[in-house]
Amino acid sequence: MSAILSAADLNDFISPGVACIKPVETLPKQAPSLDPSNPYEVTTEDKLPASEAPPAQISLTDCLACSGCVTSAEAVLVSLQSHNEVLNMLEDHPAVHRVQEMQQRIAGDIQENEGEDGRIFIASISPQTRASIAATYGVTEREAGNMISQLLAGEHGLKSGGRHNSSFTWVIDTNTVRELCQAAVTEEALRAAGIPSLHLTSPSSSSPRLPILASACPGWICYAEKTHPHVLPHLSALRSPQALSGVLLKTVLSRRFNIPPSRIYHVAIMPCFDKKLEASRAELTDTFWSTDPSTSSSIRDTDTVITARELINLADTRGISFPRLPRAPVTFASFPDATISSFLFPSHVRSTQSPAAGPSGGYAYTILQHLSLAHPNSTITTTRGRNADVLEYTLLSSSGEPIMRTARYFGFRNIQNLVRRLKPAKKSRMPGASNGRLAGAENRRSALARSRGAVSVDGGNASRDDMGGAVKQVEEYAYVEVMACPGGCTNGGGQIKVDDVSGLLGAEKSDGEVVVVVKKAGPLEQKEWLARVDEAYYSAESESDEEEDSNGMNGVQSNGVAAHEHENVDDGISVSTLLQHWTTITDIPLEKLLFTTYRQVESDVGKEKGASDMERVAGLASSLGGGW
Repeated sequence: MSAILSAADLNDFISPGVACIKPVETLPKQAPSLDPSNPYEVTTEDKLPASEAPPAQISLTDCLACSGCVTSAEAVLVSLQSHNEVLNMLEDHPAVHRVQEMQQRIAGDIQENEGEDGRIFIASISPQTRASIAATYGVTEREAGNMISQLLAGEHGLKSGGRHNSSFTWVIDTNTVRELCQAAVTEEALRAAGIPSLHLTSPSSSSPRLPILASACPGWICYAEKTHPHVLPHLSALRSPQALSGVLLKTVLSRRFNIPPSRIYHVAIMPCFDKKLEASRAELTDTFWSTDPSTSSSIRDTDTVITARELINLADTRGISFPRLPRAPVTFASFPDATISSFLFPSHVRSTQSPAAGPSGGYAYTILQHLSLAHPNSTITTTRGRNADVLEYTLLSSSGEPIMRTARYFGFRNIQNLVRRLKPAKKSRMPGASNGRLAGAENRRSALARSRGAVSVDGGNASRDDMGGAVKQVEEYAYVEVMACPGGCTNGGGQIKVDDVSGLLGAEKSDGEVVVVVKKAGPLEQKEWLARVDEAYYSAESESDEEEDSNGMNGVQSNGVAAHEHENVDDGISVSTLLQHWTTITDIPLEKLLFTTYRQVESDVGKEKGASDMERVAGLASSLGGGW
């Protein structure tokens, strides 16, 4: 979603969907004001006693327990998913930094003086968040990442205050984990298309159908589960980078230190409020991957999600001036596993945030990029739909023949067209009639295309779809990158907006810097601001190239594909070797670590409830964990 919302902006009541029943259910019963002995007594409205009902309370648990609305995290009060929750945890629990001593006492508890209250605090930061910070304060994407690390783990950040001077032991970049996601998505798509894959995981009978739809956007997943169950078999089963970061950190650290996952507190800093919903899914807890379900306690893989603006609020609450934080990198304690450490903390910075891949992970582009390695002199072409949020990628052979097509659909307007075209045809009861309305619509589109002389990108005839342009039918795609926010993840609801810039900067100006403050933003200013954030996001690619060039390295092959493909990641560690090492040290099947599940959510609006609201919410809270 693209609307800004946080707990600090909201009153106790916010506008839910029209079918939301929680405000009605929570209203107290009003005492009758009329004489019950006289059933015919009437009165006027001005004579009724004034009564002021308490504001309705809608929590994240209520939203997940009901399918009455299709809104996501921007439309619920997320009281336990905020920067205040992070500060409360830091205030209540001392941070564990003495990793070497913990390794020596691997069979026992964490340090005695820290008792059972000690926590290992870890944060994972998305590149879109860094881009938003960079655009706001006029720094590079890398400097923005260093400033965030300084706030969370540096001497001038959170460590300088609080009862325990607690701070984060490690801060990781989700770009590294995204490489695992890109490799797994590539294998998933190639395997579904019948093409030899990377053999990272064993074939599964529950592989998604073509076209595979991305599942990294929780707003889109919430929408699909509640309103379009027919697309669920198409959803990629892979965890998102946020979820994969959480399970990677908690499984490795809990095994290495012999501590329960509850002693590890993982905070994700993401561009979207919808990520708070993702972190609250029951499928993303230790119950799903624990080898002994009897010992699991439904601890979330990602405990709390905050956004870029909430990160600034985090600093302000502690009285820390974020723009004055050092821009130098932070030196972290050594990670307990050398192989995982070399992956999470590479010796050189490397990025794949190119404009061709897009601002939301680049999964659709990466699949073709990998497949092009098996086809010398192949090229990847792009075809724009009716708007910039619909884009088709086509891998063409050296002779110009299409090898594979993928696409990306951003924004709910385009998503609605996508899911409508995937809906199964409805059989007609009339004898001799065409097989369903979709067949009739297809005939109409074909006739329209013939009348207009539509031409496809490969030179043949093609029908024009709802989006316009020479875009192929959805069924021809191997993979579709679906994101709820128009413009992609850099335009997420939790990003710093152009209207916020003047308030955040104020009088904060570094020496020698000129800050442009927009007093009132219109559509043009908002568009320019998003372009500035995108520029900061893509600048990480050029920064990486400059570093590699300075080290005498060249990361581009003759066909334009980066030399560091999925077979090799940071410091020469292959993805397959890393995944095999992960499953070996944790003794957890790789399928449980990499994949998750989705389910249809049936509406309970208007249905009789077998249990009270208290019992239903309590049951859901216990399944989610965290004492909700």
